[in-house]
Amino acid sequence: MGWRLGDMLIRVLRFSDDLPADSIETHAIEGVSVKVFGVAKTVADCFRHRGKIGLPIALEGMREALRQRRATPAEIARAADTGRVGTVIRPYLEALTAHG
Repeated sequence: MGWRLGDMLIRVLRFSDDLPADSIETHAIEGVSVKVFGVAKTVADCFRHRGKIGLPIALEGMREALRQRRATPAEIARAADTGRVGTVIRPYLEALTAHG
């Protein structure tokens, strides 16, 4: 189930309360303090929910996070291990970061 906001489809996912607080960042948006998950955790969550959002979206998120240097491969791997998707994400992470 999702909602449309213009051309975007918005889907809300609920998470349990036992998530590590160290992956939460606070940003000021139009003067309001908003808590959001960090980039590495967001990428890992995309892979965890790849059945709902699609593997191409998860891969694009990882590719952009790395390209824009918003998260390092080590940060993504750590978030993936914490989110129990390390074995899923590792081959894609290695393929995107291979030099040669």
